[in-house]
Amino acid sequence: MALNPHTAASLRPLKVMIVDDSAVVRGLISRWLEQEPDMVLAGLAIDGAKGVEKVREIQPDVLILDIEMPNMGGLEALPKLLAAKPGLKVLMASTLTTRGANVTIRALELGAADYIPKPDSTRIGGADGFRTELLTKIRALCGRTRQWPTPPGAAAPAPEKPATLERPASAPSAFTPAPRPVAAPAAPVVLRPRSTGPKRIDALFVGASTGGPPALRNFLMGLGPDWKLPVLIVQHMPATFTAILAEHLDKALPQRVVEAKDGMNIESRTIYIAPGDWHMTVKGPLGLPTIKLDQGPQINWCRPAVDPLFRSAADIYGNHALGVVLTGMGHDGRDGAKALVDVNASVLAQDEATSVVWGMPGAVAEAGLAELIKPIPALSAACKAFARGERPQ
Repeated sequence: MALNPHTAASLRPLKVMIVDDSAVVRGLISRWLEQEPDMVLAGLAIDGAKGVEKVREIQPDVLILDIEMPNMGGLEALPKLLAAKPGLKVLMASTLTTRGANVTIRALELGAADYIPKPDSTRIGGADGFRTELLTKIRALCGRTRQWPTPPGAAAPAPEKPATLERPASAPSAFTPAPRPVAAPAAPVVLRPRSTGPKRIDALFVGASTGGPPALRNFLMGLGPDWKLPVLIVQHMPATFTAILAEHLDKALPQRVVEAKDGMNIESRTIYIAPGDWHMTVKGPLGLPTIKLDQGPQINWCRPAVDPLFRSAADIYGNHALGVVLTGMGHDGRDGAKALVDVNASVLAQDEATSVVWGMPGAVAEAGLAELIKPIPALSAACKAFARGERPQ
């Protein structure tokens, strides 16, 4: 019996290609991919120029791209790679350094889908967390929720468990991969009934993960130069990266953008980015709210996480808070969105068509918590309408 073409596409192994000048890294990732029944190693290249040639020939689904390479580095090669295969998902392999963070943020702005921090080179043999995070992100970028079952007669691979990637203590991870979720039928999306009449909005709260940096840039630019309300953002990233993200956004926007610090007053015309490895919440009184940072346990395998920010927004701002959930893997933000809805605050979600991964916004939408589900330009317009005391269309 012939397969439905959509079913056949979902069963096709993902073609993954590696472009990295390190033989150790190429060999390590190659062995991991060969152990996965739903992935195939499609090709290898040692620099960007050779990578472009092979992408034209192989047409992979996902490409793991190193940043520092001879002949042609990852940043120079990126636009050529994307042109060689429209729709290619590029995963930048970055170092946890200021330069690595700068280049990675720039790559995301140029069209890379996501990034993965490499483990410390002296401990690459113990990179179980790196392996889990890499495979999880490859599947998420291609809309796969889990690994295929092991074929009959094949040796089952060793089970994976969540593991924090071994990294220097000075640069902790913002993301420890979750166990692979079991696939489940998608829940029907039902918009939350919209309240009527004007509503005063005092602050905007935003959560994002995979695909977030360019989505945040576009969303915030869409608010325009007249936007005055404070904006508090959780983007899943390591510490070095959140500081660089704040710098990039500060240069691009008319509002002031800062990496948040504990005890900061929440002021108008200021955008606060939660620092990597710290949860960010707000505390009262409402007339003079401030930022609180803590290193409590990871939530949804993340620190910072969106849920604690949204919950604190509900506690302090009540229905004068506005929540927005952008592209991202997992379901962080869903429970916090429920806390906002419980105090009659509005929550908006990015639509599936424009999300790199419709995990976080999809979880909010499927839970019936989203008042609007829109592409980014429409989300920006809706936020401006709320700020004017109007009901968005």
